[in-house]
Order: sequence, then C-alpha cells, then structure tokens
Amino acid sequence: METLDELRAEASTCTRCPLYEPATRTVFGEGPSTAWLMLVGEQPGDQEDRAGRPFVGPAGKVLDTALERAGIGRDEVYVTNAVKHFRFERDGKRRIHKAPAVTHIRACRPWLDAELRAVRPDVLATLGATAAKALLGSTFKVSEQRGSVLEFENRPLVPTVHPSSILRGPPEAREEATAALVADLLVIADLHN
Repeated sequence: METLDELRAEASTCTRCPLYEPATRTVFGEGPSTAWLMLVGEQPGDQEDRAGRPFVGPAGKVLDTALERAGIGRDEVYVTNAVKHFRFERDGKRRIHKAPAVTHIRACRPWLDAELRAVRPDVLATLGATAAKALLGSTFKVSEQRGSVLEFENRPLVPTVHPSSILRGPPEAREEATAALVADLLVIADLHN
C-alpha cells in the first residue's frame, strides 16, 4: 500500500482529466495518516489552488471555526476533496468557481480511494453535494440526509453541507447556518467517543 507522501507525489503530475491544464497545481489531501476522521469536500477553490493545500481559503476558515466549536481538532482530521484540481471560468483577472463534472469526479476517484486506503479513518464525512454524490451515488440529496449516520465501506459516513454554502448565503443567516454545520459535526464527534 502506498503512503500518503507517495500518493501526493504521484498525484502532483496527474493528467487523468483536462482540469490539470488551467489549474496551478494538484491539491491533494492533508492531515495525519492516523486521522480518525476524513472530511471530503468538492474541489479546491482559488486560494487552495494557489497554495496547494485544501481548505485554506474562506470556506476553510468557516470549517475551522465549526470544527473548533464541535470540539474536533483540525490536527486530528484528514481533509481532502473529491476532485483534486480547481475548475473555474475566467472573469477578467478573477477565477470563478465552476462545479466539477461527473467525468472529473470519476477521473479523481482513484485518488480518493487511495487516500481512504492509506488513512483508514474510523469516520467519514462529506461536505456538500458533489462529495456526497461522489461516494454515495448521483441521486443522493444532502438536503434530505445531512447529519444522518449512513454507512460507507463498513464505516459511518455523515453528510453535511460544504462550508462555502454558508458564505454564499445571506450574511444575516450565517450564524444559524454555521450552528447547523456544528450540529452535524457534533454527530460526527459522538461517533468517535
């Protein structure tokens, strides 16, 4: 079995789909190989693509706040994405997020499967619809099952929203939306205790 460092090095030259061409770099997962929890998001954003690290932009800050409020240390979590390259459209100098296509998700699935084998987390959580559909199938609806304890490959999986959805919502609703994310993370924390 390959180590996370070996997988990261191998993924850095990935050309399985055309997203590698405009992206700055492959954004592989990070965290301890002994993590009890793996969080799977959609794809890297603009800041993640530039930094080469997952969840370091605005959505990452929301995630860090929610994890802290749920009593889960970021240092005990492995964070990754279903798609390893940033898909975007240009708007002048800005790069605007564009949802990955099914072909991109399928092309990256071997990387996600390899991360699961290398980390072997006790608990898995998906952040947003793309990640949930990548693991649970195209008909899965986060809105109907968020915070529920499901099963994936003999381990509990809890789907929840992506932290970026909180930022896209109205500012006056952000605290309530963050509290709902924290509630989902508390379900996850209870599975570890």
